[in-house]
Amino acid sequence: MTSHVVDRGLTIGEFAQLTHLSVRTLRRYHESGLLEPERVDPVSGYRYYTSAQIPPAQVIHRLRQLDVPLAEVQQILATQDAEARAELVTGHLRRLEAELDRTRAAVASLRQLLSPSTPPEVALRTEPARRVAAITGVVAQDEVLAWYSAAMAELDAAVAGHDRLGPPGGHYANELFSDGHGSVLVYRPVADPPEHGRVRPVELPAAELATVVHRGPHDDIDVTYGRLGAWVVDHALAVEGPVRETYLVAPADTSDRASWRTELAWPVFRLT
Repeated sequence: MTSHVVDRGLTIGEFAQLTHLSVRTLRRYHESGLLEPERVDPVSGYRYYTSAQIPPAQVIHRLRQLDVPLAEVQQILATQDAEARAELVTGHLRRLEAELDRTRAAVASLRQLLSPSTPPEVALRTEPARRVAAITGVVAQDEVLAWYSAAMAELDAAVAGHDRLGPPGGHYANELFSDGHGSVLVYRPVADPPEHGRVRPVELPAAELATVVHRGPHDDIDVTYGRLGAWVVDHALAVEGPVRETYLVAPADTSDRASWRTELAWPVFRLT
């Protein structure tokens, strides 16, 4: 029986059973040029496949489940080099992960905005001037996360062995949000800040701050920013200077996203 199946090939129905793909899906793959049968009977028009086509059929199915465009699927299948083929797939997965991050952030923000919540616990405090080890740069908004990660890694290496005087933080210019690019400063408060590579000692000016603590990951941090801003306006205050973030409990401290704590602070002054 086995030899008989090999001789005539697998019918589209048999191939559908073996791959768990519908006959309709296999016909669509054939019509689009993704998976052509081993042969098509010229009289009956019946499609016949081989067992060697099972893995490619399943690869196509998985790629299409990931919304890989048809042209990219064809490119992946046509690439003989395994490393190059894996890189093509990885590139699409990176795009999917970025899209998932955006979707998760949007969902988290909407849940916060649409569900009743207590007003944020905003506090006013005076921040004294401090001397810190810092890296500064002008960054595009969509590149901030990558820039921040690289800058903090360089900063941590530069301050190794120095006594740490508090949690790390960042200052983000208003233009970063209004214009899509602006000045960013990340820092670590340490004793005797060094000068190494991009790392420089920087004097952070004293400021009156309106502060609130954002709890958890940054998916919905924009909502907390909005509530802080509303509080500032409602209390007849105005924002002066870049927004400040202090990473009280950061991803480097724990992998438990729910435990992350970020203090958001705006330098403010009272309107007269």
